[in-house]
Order: sequence, then structure tokens, then C-alpha cells
Amino acid sequence: MKYRFMLALAAMVFSGVSVAQTEDYQFASIEFLFEQQVGAKVLPEIYAKLGLTISITPMPGKRAQREAVSGHKDGEIMRIWTYGIENPTMIRVPTAYYQLETMAFVHKNSQIKLASNADLLNHNLLKVRGVKHTDNITHGLKYVFNYNNTFTMMEALAQTHNSIALTNTADGLYAIKKLNIDYIKPLPPALATLELYHYINPKNADLVPKIDAVIKSMKTSGELDMLLKQAEDEVLASLDAPKNATGKMN
Repeated sequence: MKYRFMLALAAMVFSGVSVAQTEDYQFASIEFLFEQQVGAKVLPEIYAKLGLTISITPMPGKRAQREAVSGHKDGEIMRIWTYGIENPTMIRVPTAYYQLETMAFVHKNSQIKLASNADLLNHNLLKVRGVKHTDNITHGLKYVFNYNNTFTMMEALAQTHNSIALTNTADGLYAIKKLNIDYIKPLPPALATLELYHYINPKNADLVPKIDAVIKSMKTSGELDMLLKQAEDEVLASLDAPKNATGKMN
């Protein structure tokens, strides 16, 4: 038995795996969304204030929710307020640390005008599957079409001038820049502005007051705003990173 243990330990050492390198907590995020990429840069800094390390795994929105609620992950890095209402077992860290806007994006040749949210009823609505703020604003509407990510959703607007793509303002502008397209425009004002909160599985309930205190402190000092701005700049700068021969960013 001892011999097998020593072999397993040696295998970990030679493969570069170390027990000491294991993160304290593992969280899910929604893949590809701009605001989630910003959160993935900032949340580790928040946990570091407590001497804790975290890992973050991007995945589709519905899967991220399942992984967090089931306890396979320790929570989600950021969601809106109503996520906690829909998933009452999850614990919301009381203080928000970021925000988003629900914005309509349309083809530049479109004649669509939105006087109020009620006008959404008259159009085909495109959204990313599993994203709560666009799920909420399209709830009960008939002509709603789901896409796997913002990029495919924005590309779909090339096919029709009577459709509206719904996403966070920053996320939509990020996708437009990444795709290098010029046929899409936002249609302000924003349909909603929503705070974003960190959610923790109840098995780690003791973390909630500690993380909340750190967020409050970082807000008061101005450090949180500084980190968020830095993270936004880094995510945008990643679009301009040089690519290698395979087309992937270096």
C-alpha cells in the first residue's frame, strides 16, 4: 500500500502536479461574454485579499448554473440579482462589484425604433442562451431565438433588418470589434442597467461575509474601480494581440 502511494506521489511530481498548487475554490463563469472576462480578472484579486486562490472555468450559461447549484463548482463569478431568486439555494454576496446594461443592437440599415421595452414584442429577438438579463427581458415574448455566443448572434444580424440582438452594451461592442464588422450599431438608451453579484454555493457559506467585507473595502478605497478599468482595458487589448500561423492569439 505504501509502495503504491509513493508511486502515485512520484507520478504527480514528475508530471508537474502539486497538491500545494491546487486552488482553494473553483468557480464557473459564462464563456465569451465581455463582463465575465472582466470578472475573471478581478475576482481572483478580491480573494487574494483573504490569502485565497481560485480557478475559474468558462462554460455555457446553463451549464455554469447547473455546476454551481449542484455544488460541483463553488459558485459563479457574477450574475444579476434575479439569479438568486431563481436559485434560492445559492448565496448572493450582498455587495455588487460590477454592472451591465441590457442594450439592443440592430443592423445599421434597420429602421427599428424602440420607444419602450414593450416595442420588443414587434420584432425577432436574438440573445445568448442562458444569460439571465436577456432571458428576463424576453420572458413571455414569442419570437425569441437563442445563440451559443454573442459572435454568432451578431453575425446573424447580417441576414435580416427586422431583428434585434440583446446583450450587455460592452459585450456587444466587444463582439463587433472582435468580428471586425461595421453593419451593426447599438440602439440607445439601454433597456436596463443591472448590478452584478458574486454567488457562492451554500457549502461555502462562511466565505460570504468575508468576501462582502473585502468588496466594500475595495470600493471605498477606489481600488475596485481601478482594477475593473484595468481588466476592461486588458480584455479589449486582447483583441489586438498578434496571431500565430494557426490564426490563434499568441
